[in-house]
Amino acid sequence: MKKFWTLCAALLSVATAASAQTTMSCCTKPAAGQAATETFAMLASNTDFSGGHDAPLPYTYHGEGAMVKFKTADGQTGQGFEIKSATPSKKYLFVIHEWWGLNDYIKKEAATFARELPGVNVIALDLYDGKVATTPDEAGKYMQAVKTDRAQNIIRGAMQYAGQDAQFASVGWCFGGGWSLQTAWLAGPKAVGSVVYYGMPEKDVAKLKTLNTDVLGIFASEDKWINPEVVAQFQKDMAAAKKKVTIKSYTADHAFANPSNPKYNEKFAADAHAATVAYLRKSFKLKA
Repeated sequence: MKKFWTLCAALLSVATAASAQTTMSCCTKPAAGQAATETFAMLASNTDFSGGHDAPLPYTYHGEGAMVKFKTADGQTGQGFEIKSATPSKKYLFVIHEWWGLNDYIKKEAATFARELPGVNVIALDLYDGKVATTPDEAGKYMQAVKTDRAQNIIRGAMQYAGQDAQFASVGWCFGGGWSLQTAWLAGPKAVGSVVYYGMPEKDVAKLKTLNTDVLGIFASEDKWINPEVVAQFQKDMAAAKKKVTIKSYTADHAFANPSNPKYNEKFAADAHAATVAYLRKSFKLKA
């Protein structure tokens, strides 16, 4: 597969008597009223986490597609990079960026999905409102600054832009992986699919019960953040919610599908991408 991530896992502050040190743990449950995506965003302050993300190499996308804007319920404007289907379609795939933001790598990912899913409109959403990071420090700040309400308004605004008869599937990596699952929840009965690449799973079983779709989860067994314990708990939570989740786990590290990452595994990335495309084709009921 390709591009990489967007949030991972989480923590809670554990203060010692003498010094207030913060311990990060993927398995910590969100505090009362705290969204799983917000809990995950706190990882940006973990130097081990941020240090494991090398800045992407310079890249400029030259291809089809254009930026579009749409109204959001909070009185602001949202935006995304859209590649329309060659034929009129009510099927929409939302592609959600990792912690770098909506950069040209993500536009390239959107274009790849558009080619492989004929008859589907593809929109790469911008949850950073125009900000794009080029260093881990910037990326961490932008990820932590994302407010749940604002991100939800952007996603809902994109859904309104697509129209009331639209069907939605989503795919995202790390930060975007967590938001891909949230997108399926926000889409309600209009959701037909969700792909989560090593992103923070939703831990609220009550919310999972309202999902209208199954989920494809792609994880790495050597991931220190969204680790096997987190994945196992997600499977248990989905079972408790009586929802189907298909897990593909690779003997790899976090962001193994990101070609600009030192931990990139071309073989596993290609296999995961093929599984993703097959899943999305089935979700959208595309003809062979």
